[in-house]
Amino acid sequence: METTDAFAGLECVDCGGSYDPADVSHRCPDCDGFLDPTYDYDAIDLDRETLAARPFDSLWRYEELLPFTRESAVTTNEGATALVDCPDLADELGIDRLLIKDEGRNPTGSTTDRGLSVALTAASQHGASDVALATTGNGGQAAAAYAGRAGLESHSYVPSRSSFSNKAMINVHGGDMNVVGGRYDDAVGAFEEGLAENDDWYSVQSFVMPYRHEGAKTTLYEIVEGLEWEVPDIVAYPTGVGVGLIGAYKAATELRELGLVDDLPGLYAAQADGCAPIVDAFENGHDEHEPVETPDTICGEIEIADPPASARVLEALAETDGGAVATEDRDILEAAVQVAQHEGLEMAPSPAAAASGVWELAERGEFDGSETVVIVNTASGNKEGDVLRSHLMSQGV
Repeated sequence: METTDAFAGLECVDCGGSYDPADVSHRCPDCDGFLDPTYDYDAIDLDRETLAARPFDSLWRYEELLPFTRESAVTTNEGATALVDCPDLADELGIDRLLIKDEGRNPTGSTTDRGLSVALTAASQHGASDVALATTGNGGQAAAAYAGRAGLESHSYVPSRSSFSNKAMINVHGGDMNVVGGRYDDAVGAFEEGLAENDDWYSVQSFVMPYRHEGAKTTLYEIVEGLEWEVPDIVAYPTGVGVGLIGAYKAATELRELGLVDDLPGLYAAQADGCAPIVDAFENGHDEHEPVETPDTICGEIEIADPPASARVLEALAETDGGAVATEDRDILEAAVQVAQHEGLEMAPSPAAAASGVWELAERGEFDGSETVVIVNTASGNKEGDVLRSHLMSQGV
């Protein structure tokens, strides 16, 4: 495998076992726990000046902190997205500074491109011919795109309520799409059946394989570097499975380990009231979530009733003095519209949960006015423009 010099291997977060990434590709072979890439940070010579001298061209500019070499990467120059100042909204919220990290500018329009770039690089280096996953939509589109780039076949299991745009583009990229009646959990069940029937399929499912959060963590690198190494007080993530938050927590601890920053940002999970297992667990002081029996939200991308890595998400919130917030669908849709109309940025409904969550925190009086807050817009609004337009029409617009 073409790995970077500091990549030390894979470590099980449950039993602590260590494994060679050439031999182990997915879950822990001893306890079936989640595996996490580890690095020899003492071997990494990376400072602010070195990064400043590099082109801001893709997530692979942080090669030293990734498992695979840039030369071997399956990439379409994902990452390197804009961090946009929103002064009018900052004034409205009563804080010093509000910024939106606009991940909708990634090649397939969502932040999942970051994780799938690293995941498909791993699949290619393991000699895979086919990759497969269950997805709420964006991941299937990204997997099909990067599989095509790598010369592999992709198989996506998508709930029927996934957006038309995502389903259409999975096919456009040449992916095999299996539309499953019901919701995400039903798609996961069908995916697991398909995986069991096809021994040659390589799973790129989040937290089944250990690399998607490695791509996701580069979002936080870019946020901190874009703020000239000032750590924001709050980074708000729309949260379903939790890949973004777990990646952000890892990135923040790595930057501190390398001496590039001194502090960690407060990480906040934002969910919809109709499906908020992480928020419920956080507010009740639990270490893990209770599955939501009847999820019901327009925010399909984050409608994850039974997130598999909730313990790690909750740990990230606790260790950064962060928090969790849930808001109603109508407030989430209105937040997306307000961001579009006042700042010109397009947010899909699910990522708008983070904007709505920040508004809710302001209304609760949780800001003192000095904060720098970053909202991560994980997907472009044009993926679900019809949903946003329907919201406007319901308001008589």
